[in-house]
Amino acid sequence: MATIKEIKTQLLSVYTLDDPLLVELSEDPRTGVQRLIKHKQKEINQLRLKEEAFQARFTLERELWSNGIDLVAGIDEVGRGCLAGPVVTASVVLDETFDLIDVNDSKQLSSELREELYAKILTEAVSVGIGVCSNQKIDEVNILNATKLAMREAVGNLNVTPQHLLIDAVNAPIEIPKTVMFKGDSKSISIAAASIVAKVYRDHLMRSYAAIYPGYGFDKNVGYGTKQHIEGLKTYGVTPIHRQTFEPVPEFLIK
Repeated sequence: MATIKEIKTQLLSVYTLDDPLLVELSEDPRTGVQRLIKHKQKEINQLRLKEEAFQARFTLERELWSNGIDLVAGIDEVGRGCLAGPVVTASVVLDETFDLIDVNDSKQLSSELREELYAKILTEAVSVGIGVCSNQKIDEVNILNATKLAMREAVGNLNVTPQHLLIDAVNAPIEIPKTVMFKGDSKSISIAAASIVAKVYRDHLMRSYAAIYPGYGFDKNVGYGTKQHIEGLKTYGVTPIHRQTFEPVPEFLIK
């Protein structure tokens, strides 16, 4: 009879509830074995639910592909509400082989998982484009128009020409058929992938700014108006990457 430690190792290669090993072990009277079985069953069910959710987020892309629209780009932005730094957008084109089931709305993922998925998306995607609109441009044209400019740039930086765009929330003036939706990063895997790419790219950028402009906590708050950030404005004043039209930044312009 296998020891509980040996059974635990054997269960690592079990991926379905009807696996013969699970069926066989269900007759094992040992409490430790039954505990392992319950844990494995829970793990399998969680993975199944995650896979089903992943497939559901691929629905929009599959509908377009079935109609002969092969190149579908998901677009999302990050940084619209920040007091400092640019707004960053990403455009991501995937195909039916994409299988990173953890890809979801970037806000629901840990920073570690986002970093891991970022690298994998860049490898697995058909194409990825980035768009960046500076804080100066944001002050000049307002944040909504700056986001639209960045989205146009992200699409232009793809190495393919998409036939359809799936965009989260913003109706960017791009002359390509598009579907605009709210909470798109939870409805489309392409938009979710774009949200991760945009978030990680911008986080890296803000960490580099933290080294240039210490005292504001850009490596942690990435430009949002946290207590540390406001204290930095009070102490050191406004940096060249601050958005001068975003409150409360104008209060510190004379410092």
